[in-house]
Amino acid sequence: MPTLLLNASEVVTCEGPPRARRAPEMTDAGVRANAAVAMGDDGRILAVGPDRELRAQYPGSAEIDCARGVLTPGFVDSHTHAIFGRSRHAEQELRAAGVGYMEIAKRGGGIHSSVRDLRERSEDELVALAASRLARLAAHGSTTIEVKSGYGLSLESELRTLRVIRRLAAELPVRLVPTFLGAHEIPLEYREAPRTREDYIALLVEEMLPAVARESLARFCDIFCEPGVYSAAEARRILGAARGHGMALKLHADELEHAGAAELAAEIGATSADHLAAVSELGIKALAASGTVATLLPGTMLFLGRSKQAPARAMLDAGCAIALASDFNPGTSPTVNFPLILTLGVSQLRLSVAEAFVAATVNGAAALGLAHEIGQLAPGFSADVALFDVEDHREIPYWYGDHRCVATWVRGRKVLPAGQWKT
Repeated sequence: MPTLLLNASEVVTCEGPPRARRAPEMTDAGVRANAAVAMGDDGRILAVGPDRELRAQYPGSAEIDCARGVLTPGFVDSHTHAIFGRSRHAEQELRAAGVGYMEIAKRGGGIHSSVRDLRERSEDELVALAASRLARLAAHGSTTIEVKSGYGLSLESELRTLRVIRRLAAELPVRLVPTFLGAHEIPLEYREAPRTREDYIALLVEEMLPAVARESLARFCDIFCEPGVYSAAEARRILGAARGHGMALKLHADELEHAGAAELAAEIGATSADHLAAVSELGIKALAASGTVATLLPGTMLFLGRSKQAPARAMLDAGCAIALASDFNPGTSPTVNFPLILTLGVSQLRLSVAEAFVAATVNGAAALGLAHEIGQLAPGFSADVALFDVEDHREIPYWYGDHRCVATWVRGRKVLPAGQWKT
């Protein structure tokens, strides 16, 4: 039996071609006033149209009153680090005192702190911690969530993390996309003799990637390409090996300093290049001429106290396809609130509301290679829908930090907010 979502003040459809959108396409989010959405038994969108038309077209359907709220595609959060143990709240105070990101890392904090913690936790413990966090992400309207490894930095711990993601994908009603990020950092034990960074890179290429591929644990391979972490040459080697094992590619690119990572991402055909706060003009041109989606993470730079965000308007003007994501992680972006990311997209990146919605849905889907399946409310697409307690879609980024999402559906099945999963 079809289900009708009726009595909505607006439906943000983002309807259009199943690919990443660029300017000026991003200025149209396909907003329809006084519309309804029909979802089929197969978990796909049947139609979007006036209430009366859909009732006539699908008689006997189940009906849900949206109480004059706004329906949108479920947000596609294409960059998260949701598998971790304890928080890193002490680092926020260090940054406020002027201690930089790289200095915190040198002191054994940052990513290394999360690595020590994760290595001590069992698979069941990590599943329980992550399930609660993913429920909170879904409660704010996210229906597809990319989840990275990267806090293990050993063969055993990285595989355990990816198995946790696989378990969660099977048990939870949201759609999860797994990414292998064994090249998140050089672990501390490979920084002094007898083991070297070259030994760790060899471990990544010769043992970790083959093991991940044998178990089909990851769709993507990512790397933190940044001065002081992995060089462009090292990234090329590791990502080339990942491609040889059938993985699609992503990069943490030019986050804090320019490293030529955006240019590399475009050259090797990466699905996305993420962060880009320090991208160069050449990097922008390379991305604009490529099929690589530029995924911007404004929550990270805000939380780090950085005044410089990614140059979103210059990127749009150059022809880049831009996505927005939360970068949910324990150290530099501990937020589960995707509408807050929309707020930052508008207020910090100077996107229009329509551009922010397209970046959070269709282009987020393209950043995961899923634009043919999710990211828009149009016939044939997955019925991934979010309902917000507002009358105008522009209020979603306006009420910044507020929790206005009242329901989500994934593949046509209702996902209740506030951490309660029901299928």
